[in-house]
Amino acid sequence: MTTDGTETAGAGTYERFENRVERIRNVGNAAGILRWDQEVVMPEAGTPARAKQLSTLSSIGHELLTAEETGALLEALEGADLEDGKRAVVRELRREYDRATSVPQQLVEEISETTSNAHPRWKAARAEDDFETFAPTLEKLVDLKREYADHVDPDADPYAVLFAEYEPYIDLEAAATILAELREELVPLIEAISESEADLETDAFSGEFDADTQEAVCRDVLDELGYDWDRGRLDTAPHPFSSGTQFDARVTTRFDESDLLGSITSTIHEFGHANYTIGLPDEGYGTPLGEARDLSVHESQSRLWENHVGRSRPFWERFLPAIHDRFPATESVTPGDAYESANQVYEDNLVRVEADELTYHLHIVIRFEIERDLIRGDLEVREVPEVWNDKYEQYLGIRPETDAEGCLQDIHWSHGSFGYFPTYSLGSVLAAQLFAAVENEVGDLEERIREGEFDDLNGWLRENVHRHGKRYTTPELIEEATGEAVTAEYFLEYVAEKYGELYDLEKY
Repeated sequence: MTTDGTETAGAGTYERFENRVERIRNVGNAAGILRWDQEVVMPEAGTPARAKQLSTLSSIGHELLTAEETGALLEALEGADLEDGKRAVVRELRREYDRATSVPQQLVEEISETTSNAHPRWKAARAEDDFETFAPTLEKLVDLKREYADHVDPDADPYAVLFAEYEPYIDLEAAATILAELREELVPLIEAISESEADLETDAFSGEFDADTQEAVCRDVLDELGYDWDRGRLDTAPHPFSSGTQFDARVTTRFDESDLLGSITSTIHEFGHANYTIGLPDEGYGTPLGEARDLSVHESQSRLWENHVGRSRPFWERFLPAIHDRFPATESVTPGDAYESANQVYEDNLVRVEADELTYHLHIVIRFEIERDLIRGDLEVREVPEVWNDKYEQYLGIRPETDAEGCLQDIHWSHGSFGYFPTYSLGSVLAAQLFAAVENEVGDLEERIREGEFDDLNGWLRENVHRHGKRYTTPELIEEATGEAVTAEYFLEYVAEKYGELYDLEKY
């Protein structure tokens, strides 16, 4: 209290603020469970009710966030003498509050209900290979998200506004520069690989692999990596994902009985996401201090485990015996065979989630360019299939024959997630930078991976990334962890060395 009896922005004010933040987060976390249920186990006929349930929760969360009380608490706290963690919570909520109060609640509800209804329409359109049946829904989503961006900042590039939903602290120009750098450096590397006469083993795991046994293999790999089953579970979904909180971080994957490698790498990828979520501080639950630092960092964790661990030669030396036990027909496969098959560069792959770690980034560039032009109004929805196919032919030398293997393959646009795709490539860049920092500090990780010892790697990630939640902005977090600003240098060095050796490239 001050001498005149008025209350200062002290501990009591912050406690009320934190309680309000926790209520907002709990509403959002409950909606997350409903979305998980919709994509994993909900019967198809449940969509109309689920759309209304999610819309209601979205509305409640929006009302709590944008209420006058939230604004008053923020005003009281922004000039207060708070420790760093509390200041970070205020910073993050201020940003969310400013964006949310600029958007009419009716629009928020309409976007939520439209995306809930869009998901089954996308699934049906993909199953029927018919973009036209999804096009009206996509057009509505594009219009709604343009309107949303215009409310947030009418003077800004609408695509930059949407990109900031997923990566608020690396601006779009910087992200576009990194994507351009990757395209510039990777295209000649991929061309050199296509001209290489190296004889890699590309079909080490050819054959039929029962889905139930594949699931057992995926559970084996999660055990090997140290997944906390008390706080997680494994299920299947058409598009693999991970969701949840540090107390309940779930993993999904999918099984193709002709593609054992695909289910393994997908599971390791989603483990990386869940492992990050589980590593967030328990005491931070319900506030930004207990939440992941947005999608670029989240993707760095999945890419680090999938590519730097799961696609490494030491990993296959360690894990291959478990596959031999589950699938005796693979007993002739050597760790070298498995390593080469897991890292082959495909010349004819059309599907992003099945791409190798080099061509993957051209898949991302294509999506980035298309959705940017859609949101900016430079491309009509009806033009998407042809433009998509043209870009695949231009960048990858292949052309989709169907919409299902073309512009309908990803779930993101049905969620209204425009601006999400660049975070995948940013994640790969950050993964390489973080992995290099781990090795610089704790030493070469190859022998540890070979022995199935992941405590040093995971301990470093817990200490330098996970435990901070949203205490730092993305650039601050990476500089704190690695001692350097965000850079693509480590990723480009890593892929040049790895693929130069695999494909006997003299230049690399």
